[in-house]
Amino acid sequence: MKQSNPVHANIPSKRPFDLFQFLYRYGTILTIFILIIVFALSNPTFIQGNNLINILRSISIVTIIAIGITISLSVNGFDLSVGSVASLSNAIVISMFVWFSQNTFIAILSAVAASLIVGALNSFIIVKLKVPDMLLTLATMFIVQGIALTYTRGATISQNMVMPDGTFSTGLISPAFEKIGQVPWIIIIMVIVVAVVHIFLTYTKHGRYMYVIGGNIEAARLSGIPVNKYKVAAYLLSGLFAAIGGIVLASRVMTAEINAGAPYLMDAVAAAFIGFSVLGAGKPNAFGTFIGAVLIGILQNGLVMMSVPYYAMDIVKGTVLAFALALTYYKQK
Repeated sequence: MKQSNPVHANIPSKRPFDLFQFLYRYGTILTIFILIIVFALSNPTFIQGNNLINILRSISIVTIIAIGITISLSVNGFDLSVGSVASLSNAIVISMFVWFSQNTFIAILSAVAASLIVGALNSFIIVKLKVPDMLLTLATMFIVQGIALTYTRGATISQNMVMPDGTFSTGLISPAFEKIGQVPWIIIIMVIVVAVVHIFLTYTKHGRYMYVIGGNIEAARLSGIPVNKYKVAAYLLSGLFAAIGGIVLASRVMTAEINAGAPYLMDAVAAAFIGFSVLGAGKPNAFGTFIGAVLIGILQNGLVMMSVPYYAMDIVKGTVLAFALALTYYKQK
C-alpha cells in the first residue's frame, strides 16, 4: 500500500491571488492614488504642499463629525442628528461671544453642554423607549435644526450685527478662539481626535465592548456587558464630536450661518461607511473614517481645480464614491 509523504502533507498549499479580496482591503486607498494621479496630470498644482494642506484643512470638520458617527456605528447605532447638532453648537459658541460678551471657556462649554443634552435625549429615547435609532435621530435632526433657527431668529450671527432692538452688537470673538480654525491647529485637532478614538476603540476594553455590542447585542448581554450604558455613552460621544466640529467650523468662518453644519452630514456619513473596509477592517473604525474623509476631500478639491461646473460636481462625486464603495464592499463569496 502506497504511503503519503508526511513532509509534503504538512506543507500548506499556496493560495491563489484573490483580486476581489485585494480590492476589498485596498480599494479605497487605490481609488485615492488614482484620483491623485488624474488630478495631478490635469493640474500640477494639485500636489503642491499648499494645496495638500488645504485639503487636510477642508476635511478636518467632516472628519471630526464623522468620528462621532463612527462611534455610534460601533454599537450598531446610527446618529443622523450630528449635522444639526454641529449647527446648534456653531450658533451657540458665536452668540456667546457676540451677544453676551462671554470668554472662550464659557462659549465653548455652553456649546458642548447643549450638544450633550441632545446626545442624552437621543440615548434616553433609543435605550429606554426602544425607538429605532435611525428614525429617532432623523426626528431629532429636524427638532435641533428648528431649535437652532429659533435661537438665531433665522439670521446669521456675526460681529457688529444689528440686534432686534436696532442697536449693534458689542461683543467680540476672542483672538484665541479664532486660532482654532486656522492651520495648523485645525489639522492638529483632527489628528488628535482620530488618534484618541482609534486608541479607544481598538486598544481599550470599553472600545472592544462597543464592538461586541455592535456585532451581537444578545451575546454582549449574556457576557455581562452593560449594553445600555455603552449605547448611552456612544450617543453622548457622537454629540460631543458633533459639537467639536461645530466649534471648529465657527472658528474657521467666524460667523454662525443658518444650518451651517447641515452640508457636512452626508459627507460625514459617507466617510464613516467608506472606512468600514479600509485595510479589511470590516467594522467602523477611526482610521478608516479618516481615509474615507481624505477620499472625499481629494475628490472635491480636484473637481474644483478642474473647473467642473457646480451643477455637475455632485454627479461626478457620487459616481466616484459609488465606485470606491463597490471596490471596498464587494467580497467574493
